[in-house]
Amino acid sequence: MSMNSTINASLPILGVTMGDCNGVGPEILAKALSRPAIMAVFSPVVFGSLSTLDSMREYAPDMPACYAIDSLDAIRSDANGIPVYDAGCAPPSLRPGALDAEMGRCAAVWIEAAAKAALAGHIRGMVTCPVNKEGMLLSGCPYPGHTPLLAALTNTQECHMSLFSDRMRIVHITAHLSMANAVKAVTKERVLRAINAGATVLDKLGFRAPRIAVAGLNPHAGESGAFGAEETDAIAPAIAMAADAGIHCFGPFSPDSVFQRMYTGEFDLVVAMYHDQGHIPFKLATMDAGVHVTLGLPFIRTSPDHGTAYDIAGRGTAREGSLCAAIELAAQWASHAREQSL
Repeated sequence: MSMNSTINASLPILGVTMGDCNGVGPEILAKALSRPAIMAVFSPVVFGSLSTLDSMREYAPDMPACYAIDSLDAIRSDANGIPVYDAGCAPPSLRPGALDAEMGRCAAVWIEAAAKAALAGHIRGMVTCPVNKEGMLLSGCPYPGHTPLLAALTNTQECHMSLFSDRMRIVHITAHLSMANAVKAVTKERVLRAINAGATVLDKLGFRAPRIAVAGLNPHAGESGAFGAEETDAIAPAIAMAADAGIHCFGPFSPDSVFQRMYTGEFDLVVAMYHDQGHIPFKLATMDAGVHVTLGLPFIRTSPDHGTAYDIAGRGTAREGSLCAAIELAAQWASHAREQSL
């Protein structure tokens, strides 16, 4: 792949997918690309619509010039701008806030194109703007959202949802399950896999001897079996196995205090037992700077920790902070991996 003044060979090349264009994805992308500090950490390739991105200059007049390519090999060495690859998918006219099957189809096409580029080594990873799960399903895509689609495209058997900020890092043993099913899913094997996933990503980010805490499932982490057996039967044995393998892993700790202990620096990462156990403290502390990370894929994938925000799409009021944080984390991860390989 040839380079230009925006595609900088010294910076990690990351693909950024535009997401559902009727949501806030194009707007926050244009705003993020307008930040010199963000452009200083990565070289972007946008997977999306050039005309849609250009229309966002109304809200981001300082965004660098962009130009269309018809393949990743078409990036021009003499071009001063950001390449935009639509993968043969031209979206319909913008209707901010509207659910549209064709927009869902384009979002899925761009995700697939970026994933294939990452698998082929053209890009170091991907940062994904929000999609609408219902829109993707209406388009005929059988996968409701990024994670199941990416898992299918890469033949990944298990992914872990995780949330990252500068002071909080959370890996969930499961994601979108009912509470009844989430409790049933607390097994020694799942807890151990989540601990290992957390240890692996911290190593990739350059942490040395990271400290991993594991939350209990029940109040007070079960009080030695008084409030439930999951801690003694599943969680504690997984922690012991991880510790025996050399991971600095501790717990189970009471869920009502362990996240605050991480926030104040005692731990580097917490393993959460179900979706809301991790999401509630994370969003309370870092709503505009949080990053969603999918662990287990063969490449880096981050995204802002919010959805399409149809209710404010097209108003110019969407905040790009979470997308910027997602780009910075992906760039940090890619840069550290490159340093390790040299």
